[in-house]
Amino acid sequence: MTIAVTGGYVVPIHGTPIEDGTVLIADGKIVAVGAAADVEVPDDAEIIDASGSWVLPGFVEAHAHVGVNEEGEGWAGQDTNEMTDPVTAKVRAIDGINPDDEGFRDALAGGVTTVVVKPGSGNVIGGHTVAVKAWGRTVDEMLLRDPVSMKSALGENPKRVYGEKKTMPSTRLGVAAVIREALTKAQDYKARKENAAEEGKPFDRDLTNEALVAVLDGDLPWCQHAHRADDIATAIRLADEFGYRLVINHGTEAHLLADLIAERDIPVVIGPLIVSRSKVEVRRRDFRNPGILARAGVRIAITTDAPVVPINFLVHQATFAVKEGLDAETALRSITVNPAEMLDLDDRVGALKPGLDADLVIWSGDPLDVMSRAMRVFIDGREVYRFDETTGVGVTENPFYREGN
Repeated sequence: MTIAVTGGYVVPIHGTPIEDGTVLIADGKIVAVGAAADVEVPDDAEIIDASGSWVLPGFVEAHAHVGVNEEGEGWAGQDTNEMTDPVTAKVRAIDGINPDDEGFRDALAGGVTTVVVKPGSGNVIGGHTVAVKAWGRTVDEMLLRDPVSMKSALGENPKRVYGEKKTMPSTRLGVAAVIREALTKAQDYKARKENAAEEGKPFDRDLTNEALVAVLDGDLPWCQHAHRADDIATAIRLADEFGYRLVINHGTEAHLLADLIAERDIPVVIGPLIVSRSKVEVRRRDFRNPGILARAGVRIAITTDAPVVPINFLVHQATFAVKEGLDAETALRSITVNPAEMLDLDDRVGALKPGLDADLVIWSGDPLDVMSRAMRVFIDGREVYRFDETTGVGVTENPFYREGN
C-alpha cells in the first residue's frame, strides 16, 4: 500500500524543513521526502492532505518504564525491578511488558511512537532494555530491537533498597564495588569461555555473564542512572576502567560537568523535568540544564521517565527547556534523532528519510507550541491514532480488536 502525506510543513529532522512537502510511504517504509514538485506520487496512492499542519517523525522516548510499571494497576502491574539481587543483568524488560498499559495510548496522543523500556533503578545492574513501538497486540509485534542496552544505577536508589535489607550495597562505595565485581567476573568468564572454545571443551553458560560480556564487547551501551555530579564522575571512571559505551541517564547535575562530558562525547538522557525535588540527588533539577549541556557540546535526549511524568508530556518538557534557553532545533532532535542515535535505533526511527520506518505524526501546528496537538499518528505506515475535532477526543485503534485478528 502506498500513502502520500501532502501539503504539510515537513520537518524531517535531517535537513531543513519543507514548505508544501510530501512524504511518500510504501509497505511501511518511507520512500521519499521532499517538496511537492520533487516527489512523484503514484496514481494509486492514498492521499492524506496535511495542508496547514506540521509533519514530523514520531518521537522517541529514550528512558521509560511503560508496560512494566503499569499505571493504575498497583502491585499486580509492577514489574520494574527484580529487587532480590543487586545484579540482575540476565533479566529482560521485554518479558514484563503489558501492551495494554494505558501509557502506550498516552504515548500516541503525545506523538511518541518509539519507547525504550527499561528495568528500574532499584538494582545496581537492572537488566536488558528493549525498544518497542507504542502500538501492538503483543510485545513481539511491537518490537523494534531487543536488547538495546544494559541498565545500571548509581546513587540513592540501590543503596537505599539494599541498605534496608542490611546487605551490600548500602553505600556509594558498595554500589561501585558491586559493578566492578560483576564486570570483573564477566571478564574472567569471557576468558574461560574463549579458552574452552579453543580447546574444544564443553562450557556451562551463565546468563548474567553472557549479558555483561555483550557490554564489554561493545555490542550494548551501558545506560547509567546517575543524578549527582559525583555519581556521574563515578560512572565515567567505571566506563574508563572497563571500556564500555556509556550513556548517562537522568543527569540532573550533568551540567556541572558539561565540559568533561562533552570532551568524552558521552551522551546524556536528561530528565524527568516536570517533577518535584523529591530527594537530595535531584535538588538541582532545572529546565535550564538541557540548554547548558547542549551549548557545551553534549548530545542530549530528553526523557519523561514515564510514568514518573506522563509520556505524552515528552514534547512539553522540550518546550519548557526551550523557554529556559535550549534552542528549538536541538529540542526537537532531543526527542527524535538524538535518542535514536544514542541507542543504535537510527537505522529505523528518529527522522523522516527514505529507508526508515514510516512512523510519523501530523501535528496541528508547531509541536513546541503547547497549544498544538497530535492529530494523526502512523506507525509503520498504519494510522493508529486520530484526534476527533468534533468530539475533542483522541481515538486509538485497538490492536486487540481489529480487522484480521
